[in-house]
Amino acid sequence: MALILLKVKQYTRKDFIKLTTAAGAAFYLSACGLNNDKSKPAKTAAGAAVPEKPAHGDSPSAHIDLVDKNDPRYNALRAGFNKRIDKRPKLIALCTSTAEVAAAVRYAHDKGLPIAVKSGGHSMEGFSCNDGGMVINLSKMDAVELLHDSKIKVGPGCTISDLYDTILPHGRLLPAGSCATVAIGGLTLGGGYGICARKFGLTCDHLVEATMVDGNGNIHSTKDDAELMWALKGGGTGNFGIVTEMTFTTHPAPPTLQAHYFKARKLTPDRAASILQTWMELAPQLPDSCFSGYVLNGGTLNILITNYEPENEQLPQLLKKLAAVVDEFRSSHTGTLQRMLRNYYGVGKPLYFRNSSAGFFKGYTDVAPFIKDIFEKVIATPGMIYQVNTLGGKINDAAAEKLSSYPHRAYDFVSELQAYASAPSQDSRQADATSQILKIIEQHGIARQYVNYCSTEFSNWEHAYYGDNYPRLQAIKRKYDPNDNIRHPQSVRG
Repeated sequence: MALILLKVKQYTRKDFIKLTTAAGAAFYLSACGLNNDKSKPAKTAAGAAVPEKPAHGDSPSAHIDLVDKNDPRYNALRAGFNKRIDKRPKLIALCTSTAEVAAAVRYAHDKGLPIAVKSGGHSMEGFSCNDGGMVINLSKMDAVELLHDSKIKVGPGCTISDLYDTILPHGRLLPAGSCATVAIGGLTLGGGYGICARKFGLTCDHLVEATMVDGNGNIHSTKDDAELMWALKGGGTGNFGIVTEMTFTTHPAPPTLQAHYFKARKLTPDRAASILQTWMELAPQLPDSCFSGYVLNGGTLNILITNYEPENEQLPQLLKKLAAVVDEFRSSHTGTLQRMLRNYYGVGKPLYFRNSSAGFFKGYTDVAPFIKDIFEKVIATPGMIYQVNTLGGKINDAAAEKLSSYPHRAYDFVSELQAYASAPSQDSRQADATSQILKIIEQHGIARQYVNYCSTEFSNWEHAYYGDNYPRLQAIKRKYDPNDNIRHPQSVRG
C-alpha cells in the first residue's frame, strides 16, 4: 500500500495519514515470537485471531488443517485487507511448517486445485486468494529467531510490527516498511522499501537464505541454487513457489527518529504541480538517512520527511526551502525509533479501497507533461490520493542489482494511486477516475510499475513489474512449477 493517507468519510484525517504513511512502505498484527509455537491462532486480514479448529471437526486430510466453507473459520480466513475483493476458495490450508506446506501443495495437485499463497493478505488485487482453489495460509508461520552474526530467521507470516517489536529491543534493524499488518513474506519477494531503504537498501537485499516449496510439493534451499535466490529478491509472490523460511542480515538500529511535516490546503492543479516540482528537486539532496513522501488527498497536500541520524548542515536548509512553498511546517520531537515507527503503523482493519502503482520516475521532467491532468482528477474525486515516495541512495546499488531480480533501481521516485471508500456504493466513481489516470500515465510512456502495488489494469504487466528480467523469471517458473499449480491472474508464465 502507500505511505501516507488521509480522510474518507467515517475515517478521521489522522487515521488516513497514519494509513498511507504506513502503506507506501509496504506491512500485519500477529503474535510473532522467538519460537515457532504451533498452538498460536491464525490471523485474519485485520490481524485478529480466529477460532482454532473445533476439536470435533473433520478435516479432508489427516495431515493438514484444511478449512472449507462449512468451517466456522472460513469467512475470516478467506478475507484480505481489501474489502472490495470477495473470493471463495474451495479449501484453505492453515500450515505451521515447511512439511505441512509441502503436503498441502501435493494435496492440491492431486485434487487439481490451483494454489494461491497468503502471508499477510495485502495484495492490492486479492491475488493471495482465489475462487474454487486452495489458499495456503502462512499466518501461523510467523516466528522470529535471532541468530549469530547479526542475522535473523523469520517466518513469512510475521508482520512488520511484530518483527520490529522483536528485533529493535535487541538493537537490530531489518529495513522494511511501516504498515503494521503487512507480512514479511510478500513484502520481501516484491522488493520491499521503507523509511530506512535509502540508507541500507531494500528488504530483499538483506535476504541471504530461503526455503521454498515448489509447485509439485518439493522442498528447496537457496543454498543450492543462486538463481533461485536471485529470483526471490524481487521476483514477486505466488509465482513459482511458496517461501516458508527466510534468513536476513540486519544492521545496528538507529536509536532515534524525527519527523518533519509540511501541509498546503485548497490546492489547484497548478499549485500542487509547482510544489511537487520543488519537492522533487529537493528530495534527492536529502541525506540517505531521510525518507520523504508527497501525498495529495483531494485539495490537501501533506509532505513527510523522516530522519534517524543527527541533522547535518544540509538538512535544515532543505527543510527551509520546502517550508517556503507550503502553508504549514512543523517538526516532531525526537523519539526512539521503535516508538516513532508506531506513528506510521496505519489502520489495522480491512478497508474498501483501490490502490495501484502509478509509475517510477527519475525527476519532475518525467511527470511534467501530464501531472496537472492527474491532479485535476484527484482533487475532484472524493477519497482519492496520489502519492510519490523517495527512492535512491543504497537502493541504487549496482552490486545489489546484479544479485536480485528487482528491476527498478535507476529511479529516484515511485508513485501510487489510492482511493478509499466507506461503502461499495462509492466505488464506481473512484474506479472510473483510477482507470482514467492509469491510462494517462500509460499514454505518456510511463511503463515501469512496482509489483507490490499491482493492478489488473496494466496492459503489459510482465514488463511493467519485471522489465528485462521477465524471461529469466520464466525459466525459474518452468523449473520449479512447470504445471502452473501456483498461480494468479498476473503470476509469471512458464
